[in-house]
Amino acid sequence: MQTRELGRSGLHISPLMLGGNVFGWTIDEATSFAVLDAFVANGGNAIDTADGYSVWVPGHVGGESETIIGKWLQRRGRRDDVVIATKVGWEVNPENKGLKKDYILRAVEGSLKRLQTDYIDLYQSHKDDETTPVEETLEAYAQLVKEGKVRAVGASNFTAARLQESLAASKQHGFPRYETLQNLYNLYDREDFEQNLAPLLLEENISAIPYYGLAAGFLTGKYRDQNDLQKSPRGAGVGQKYLNEKGLALLTALDAVADHQQATPAQVALAWLMQAPAVTAPIASATSVGQVTELLEATELRLTADDVQTLQETQPVKAE
Repeated sequence: MQTRELGRSGLHISPLMLGGNVFGWTIDEATSFAVLDAFVANGGNAIDTADGYSVWVPGHVGGESETIIGKWLQRRGRRDDVVIATKVGWEVNPENKGLKKDYILRAVEGSLKRLQTDYIDLYQSHKDDETTPVEETLEAYAQLVKEGKVRAVGASNFTAARLQESLAASKQHGFPRYETLQNLYNLYDREDFEQNLAPLLLEENISAIPYYGLAAGFLTGKYRDQNDLQKSPRGAGVGQKYLNEKGLALLTALDAVADHQQATPAQVALAWLMQAPAVTAPIASATSVGQVTELLEATELRLTADDVQTLQETQPVKAE
């Protein structure tokens, strides 16, 4: 599988990143191992997680996903074969959140221990912390890179203005710069990314690794009416946001392109992202080996100009 570089980091990944948010949440350890095995066996090499996964589940404390990935790495001996991306900054609990230097230096040790590794390939600011100067955050990352605990850094859920401020600080002080941006972007959620973020990413050669590439599963086509929302723990949230006139029109367009390409709606939605300007690899999670195989087949799909027009004309995004 042809790989793509993350920004200017020297890290090369498959055109699809495997989302680890479901590990220990909607799938157990054994199924998570099977998903990871299938992903790597079929050419994937990039796995995304966070120290906050899955703190939203009653009884969870955060780190559940990292722990499962760490066990898999140790038992399979595949550390050198994969690019591990994790994050810091989300509120794990009231005492553990934010992007202050002392917290980052403490939090990374927990992630390293859970992942059972001595380095993280891509360490990301999970969300902006406006109470902390960007210089303080980047200084922490500079120390971690110097110590060999982190190879590259990225941002997630940042506005264009805050990303630009961080890039300026990196240049001024010689700190590592954010090589990636992990924000919301998919066929349904386009406007902010395309209007405000993509131009900056292209100018600075920063890689987008968008999350919710399948809109929490909506773009797979499995949620088409209220009854379908009972199919998974994520159904209620999916219905509130996506099950509307705009969403249903998009599913109709996806069905048409999928039929033309002899593919599935999920494959088409991911292929569209892989061909989008500034995107290096979308992130998608899978809860079965069959889903992994389906998603990775999207890396071989090439949408035509007519396909793209069919998908995008359901909700054109106008430049300001």
